[in-house]
Amino acid sequence: MNEIIESQSNLFGINEFINQANKYTKDAFPDLNITKVFNDSISGNVGNIFSNFGIMNFFSNQISFAIEIMIEVIIIIIINSIFKAIIENLGNSNTAQITYFIQYLVIVTLVINTFTSILNLTRETIDNVVSFMTSLIPLLITLMLSTGTIVTSTVVEPVLLIMINIVGNFINSFLIPLLLISMSISIVSNISDKIQIERLSKFLKSSIIWILGILLTVFTTTLSLQGSLTSSVDGMTAKTAKAVVSNFIPVVGKIMGDTVDSVIGCGNILKNSMGIIGVIVIIGIVLVPIIKIFALWISFKLTSAVCEVVADAKIVKLIDQIADSYKILLGMLLSVSVMFIIGITLVIQMTNSALMYK
Repeated sequence: MNEIIESQSNLFGINEFINQANKYTKDAFPDLNITKVFNDSISGNVGNIFSNFGIMNFFSNQISFAIEIMIEVIIIIIINSIFKAIIENLGNSNTAQITYFIQYLVIVTLVINTFTSILNLTRETIDNVVSFMTSLIPLLITLMLSTGTIVTSTVVEPVLLIMINIVGNFINSFLIPLLLISMSISIVSNISDKIQIERLSKFLKSSIIWILGILLTVFTTTLSLQGSLTSSVDGMTAKTAKAVVSNFIPVVGKIMGDTVDSVIGCGNILKNSMGIIGVIVIIGIVLVPIIKIFALWISFKLTSAVCEVVADAKIVKLIDQIADSYKILLGMLLSVSVMFIIGITLVIQMTNSALMYK
């Protein structure tokens, strides 16, 4: 069995793929060796797989970064509140208004710089996930073909690749710009009481959430239906082929049938192992951005709660709406990662289901 697995690994270029996969996990899991994880998964040592993750030192760094942003915003608000109280006691309302606009401009500048960098990070992360899936799926489909699931492989590969690219491009090209527009509307709406377009911003944000839910539902449903319709066909095809080989080839038919079973079983082991690698790599790609966005979301929520006593109501509302924008970005990354992990899991399950029909 080891010889068959090694032969198939070399034939399908699995070692080259693993070397490429290592670059995606170095930020989240710097101590993780994908090759060792692959070997452990083949031998069934699941416990060893989880012991390879190491300590994620970046977690504390992201928390520190979010706290720094939070402290900067709070300091700006406290300084402005002191000046505002002094100026209002002197009876100079115009100067107090100018002070408010200066404070608002400084906070918006600080927030926009951070938010823009996170948007770029989100786009880059989604591109990396799509790029990795585009290279993983053909390999999984090839391994599926080696197990005899011809119909499932032929139907699922184009559907899955098309949907992966559509989802990634749609989020990067439409949903992220839509969120940026919503963020801009929130900033404009909170400048003055005379400009009130807050409902439009809320509508855009709720639309993004609904679209993400619809994408996840369509992706999962389409893939599940395709797999359900083709697995039984592949199972019966493989069973018929084995029966023909075993019964109609004289003398060595039974031996050849058993050999086919061994090759199919080894291909299935490789496919399942590559599925585990795929899930781990996707987690490695999205984990750092997810933690960073989560830390910023929590910090801005805490900032709005802490500053509610001393800050202007419009400033508090702006900070709260910024926190909501980070929450939506977090939802985008979680949706993409969950969607593609489900895709990998369904591909693996399709082959396993087809082999069960044998």
